[in-house]
Amino acid sequence: MPYGLLSRPPFQPAPDRLTFTPMQVQAERSAVVTSESASDALWVTYRWMTLGLATTGVVALVVAHSPGAVDFLVGHPFVFYALLFGQLGLVFALSSMAARVSTAVAALMFFAYAALTGVTFSTLFLVYTASSIAGTFFVTAGAFAGLSFFGTVTKRDLSAIGRFGFFALIGIILASLVNMFLRSSGLEWLITCGGVLLFAGLTAYDTQRLKELFQRSDTSANLPLVGALTLYLDFINMFLFLLRILGGRRRD
Repeated sequence: MPYGLLSRPPFQPAPDRLTFTPMQVQAERSAVVTSESASDALWVTYRWMTLGLATTGVVALVVAHSPGAVDFLVGHPFVFYALLFGQLGLVFALSSMAARVSTAVAALMFFAYAALTGVTFSTLFLVYTASSIAGTFFVTAGAFAGLSFFGTVTKRDLSAIGRFGFFALIGIILASLVNMFLRSSGLEWLITCGGVLLFAGLTAYDTQRLKELFQRSDTSANLPLVGALTLYLDFINMFLFLLRILGGRRRD
């Protein structure tokens, strides 16, 4: 049964006459327009995110099938880490400059980030089989779709997840740094499971937050692009943690 029918009040017989003031009619129309506008803006956000993921996937496949490029990345760790810092810089730049630049510039920064991510992701094919990477991607896509849909329709306030998620992310980063020296398989498993749960929760929270911003008609400052970057980050981080669980390692 559709969600809207479950929340519909019981049917009541109509009175002899129903009257509405002009203010009530205008408020009703505004509510409908706001809801439709928010839905449209959210779909624009999803389209930007999908294009970003497609860019990452295509670039990763092209680089992975170029032995010279992969050998260069593996043989020059400085270049690889420079790309990682470049990605981080683009994330901060887009988030901070989105209100001051044109949509074209913001889109260029977003796709530059997605392309750089594709270059670094090409090295995943050295560790995991292509079939397991593809399988994990589709599992992530299904989980993301369900969680994002939940964030759209739920009436529950998910802001607590956002507050908790910030500290949980710091904890996962610190635990990962510590485990670089400890090399504990048990701690690695805890970090992986915690990462999956963290970005699953953030996916629902970020979707709800974006919907609320769009409902306030806050669609300026390239918000759909910034929202696309946020959901993109949720997706790829959940994908990377799931890949540790589901990914089949290469044996050659």
